[in-house]
Amino acid sequence: MTQDQIVLKDEERTRCEVWTRVMGYHRPVAGFNVGKKGEFYERKCFVEPKEAGCGCA
Repeated sequence: MTQDQIVLKDEERTRCEVWTRVMGYHRPVAGFNVGKKGEFYERKCFVEPKEAGCGCA
């Protein structure tokens, strides 16, 4: 059976709690107000490219 053929019913699923770092500490997103949840879901992930040299001399 391939992964494309796997179908789960809603009662078979496990709810996942999402946490994020806010102002230096971690909080569950479920505890956010409507506006803060909207800001959270609008965030974009990125990877900062590594610098070739630090430029220190």
